[in-house]
Amino acid sequence: MIDLLIAGGTLADGTGAAPVRADVAVTGGRVAGIGDLAGRPAARTIDASGHVVAPGFVDVHTHSDLTLLSSPEAHSAVRQGITTVVVGNCGLGVAPVAAGDDLEALRAAAGYLDLDPSVRWDWADLPGYLAALDAARPAVNVAALVAHTPLRAAAVGFGDRPADAAALDRMRGLLGDALAAGAAGVSTGLVYAPACYAREDELEALGRTAAAHGRLFAWHVRDYADGLLDSVRQALRVAAATGCRTQISHLVAVGRRNHGSVARALELIDAARAAGLDVGFDIYPYLAGNAPLSQLLPAWAQEGGERAMRARLDGRAVRARVRDGWRDMPNSWDDIAVGGRPVTALAAEAGTEPPDLVLDLVAEHGNAVQMVAGGRSERDLADALTHPAGVIGSDGQALDPAGPTGRGTPHPRSYGCYPRLFAAYVRPGLLGLAEAVRRCTSAPAERAGLAGRGVLRPGAHGDIVVFDPARIADRATFAAPQRYSDGIRAVVVGGRAVVEDGAHGGARPGEILRVP
Repeated sequence: MIDLLIAGGTLADGTGAAPVRADVAVTGGRVAGIGDLAGRPAARTIDASGHVVAPGFVDVHTHSDLTLLSSPEAHSAVRQGITTVVVGNCGLGVAPVAAGDDLEALRAAAGYLDLDPSVRWDWADLPGYLAALDAARPAVNVAALVAHTPLRAAAVGFGDRPADAAALDRMRGLLGDALAAGAAGVSTGLVYAPACYAREDELEALGRTAAAHGRLFAWHVRDYADGLLDSVRQALRVAAATGCRTQISHLVAVGRRNHGSVARALELIDAARAAGLDVGFDIYPYLAGNAPLSQLLPAWAQEGGERAMRARLDGRAVRARVRDGWRDMPNSWDDIAVGGRPVTALAAEAGTEPPDLVLDLVAEHGNAVQMVAGGRSERDLADALTHPAGVIGSDGQALDPAGPTGRGTPHPRSYGCYPRLFAAYVRPGLLGLAEAVRRCTSAPAERAGLAGRGVLRPGAHGDIVVFDPARIADRATFAAPQRYSDGIRAVVVGGRAVVEDGAHGGARPGEILRVP
């Protein structure tokens, strides 16, 4: 008896092979058979006629570290076909919490992740955090990177100073322990304090530790605007010096004067790959991103942690120095929105200037204020989406519009990244269906070291999405981001149907994945 039969669909198996008509049988949480299975008895059958049957999407770049503890149903993720997520990206993370750490300061540094104040941080290390996730029983599978921010906070603190030999040993030890406990790799975020104060020897120490364990080093590079190419060169230098598998996060160019820089960054990546380095990148199919509003501040203004940053912004001389530095921003204030409205409109309404409005918001609310920043190039995006080293990663969060994580105006990618890719770039022909599925499944799973994920073949994990290729589309917009996508017939995690016909049935069969 088959537990679940997905019948009559077109199989895109995640490898990039041409789609074929095939039924898929799942038993005991694994794929038990593929082919013409008509007449085989099954406890449940999903009619996939006219639909694509693919591996569930593997989202290699998420910030769901805490939202999955608040809402383990993972509504916004699983309803767009995501079955596996990787947390701990951009150097922002929640473990380790070393003895003596200022937990309030560490939590404030990760404010971008921290949407539900009722979630308790009561773990000390990665195993403790993964145990908390396991107890929450998420609907999706979860793997974790070790974030640079808590590593540096434990070894150096929040100040702008180099890591000495003892601090480097401390970081290497904490990272090595987490990798031995099953972390998929390490990430840095070189625009966020305190990781922004790291020198290259510190980054090499992280890279060597990752390489020794055969794990990934994911980079939110130091600058995505005027300094993009130098920032990519730094990541590639560390890759060459350490031999670590390297992933450049959300490869974009910010600001109209930097349009075309993605193509030049890709040339650098191509040269590194030709020289034998294992380098890739991820991207999401939107022309705007989001981040903490405090990311606009220079590194010197963020020194000492959020409390110190907010206090510093009360000073007239500090504010004048920040405003002066913003005179040559790559984006205009019209390109930056808070709460779904341009900063220019909010400032006019408040009777002030955009720079002063931003400084006031950060001084009052710290890292909790989120911005959406546009000004990107469609050509740059197309170059990244079609490059062979690229995979799809949402850079989003698993959110629940009816719960604490559903407040505000999040980036629509949290609800519609993958459907948007198929609606806006596959149907018009920029990417073929099989290749798009590969970039959403086996390719990101391979980057993260998640063996056996992202493919459909006998014995593979029963993580599956069934979608209508003619109807799949995102409905979430920047003005109304909390809308689920169309065209998703079913989402299966570990052999259990979590979503059918747009409804979440409440199942939470996800696994906490530890890389051996």
